[in-house]
Amino acid sequence: MRDLKLPEQRHPEKAHRVDNAQPKKPDWIRVKAPTSEGYKRTRDILKEQKLVTVCEEAGCPNVGECWGQGHATMMIMGEICTRGCTFCNVATGKPQTLDAFEPGRVAHAVQQLGLNHVVITSVDRDDLADGGADHFAQTIRAIRHRSPDTTIEILTPDFLKCAPEVLEKVVEARPDVFNHNLETVPGLYPTVRPGARYFHSLRLLQRVKELDPAMFTKSGIMVGLGEDAQGVRQVMDDMRAADVDFLTVGQYLQPTPKHHRVDRFVTPDEFKAYETAAYGKGFLMVSATPLTRSSYHAGDDFAQMRAARLANLSQ
Repeated sequence: MRDLKLPEQRHPEKAHRVDNAQPKKPDWIRVKAPTSEGYKRTRDILKEQKLVTVCEEAGCPNVGECWGQGHATMMIMGEICTRGCTFCNVATGKPQTLDAFEPGRVAHAVQQLGLNHVVITSVDRDDLADGGADHFAQTIRAIRHRSPDTTIEILTPDFLKCAPEVLEKVVEARPDVFNHNLETVPGLYPTVRPGARYFHSLRLLQRVKELDPAMFTKSGIMVGLGEDAQGVRQVMDDMRAADVDFLTVGQYLQPTPKHHRVDRFVTPDEFKAYETAAYGKGFLMVSATPLTRSSYHAGDDFAQMRAARLANLSQ
């Protein structure tokens, strides 16, 4: 499947970046173009509700499979991000005013799609005093009202420029899973995630557990950016020190020549080794494959994670 990307003019801040050659993808991460009726139905519902998805904006390679099953990760608060991470294909610039009706439209789409589990993410909104925390909370409550049996997973920004108490707004809305991705090893933050701070993100995840010890927490990283195995294992240890329950590890895929280069394609055997190491460190759930993304098979993985916790409690 060809990589999806936004028109180049929507990334003016990337125009000065040096082109990085995009290496040929190995066979183990090639996917077919989306054509199923389920894919078309999901696309039409999202279009009808005027909703943005990270599946499209970030050019996810799993979009055909997930949408074919009616699963889509909805991206709230617009499609323009205030950050300029070098791995990400979401447009950077000045965002539009928040849409007060968006939480209701998201909830309607969740109901139409009949989702048992939904993932809600967003762009970074450093222009907002609370970073969009209240908008997340409103969206969670709207979904609960329309689809009370649907489990809700959120993938949030870091709320770096906000008062510490804004996180409480989101936790009090009681999502089933609170996800915030560390994305990479700390040594690569200056080039990969320059607007973020590794230990702030780690502390955010730890704080969620302090506010609600029963809430599942989740975080993920990409590999193939230039990290080494020792660095990945150190991130695992840091996550476990913050009591993170669920780890995702996936292959970084370069969206355009203007983005951070792919250092290498990590082999399936290496991913399996990361999975084994992560379970050994105490994670309840681990997804580590070349095509793993934060929301890939999220519903099934959540069910397994919840069962794993119950099994541990019964021992």
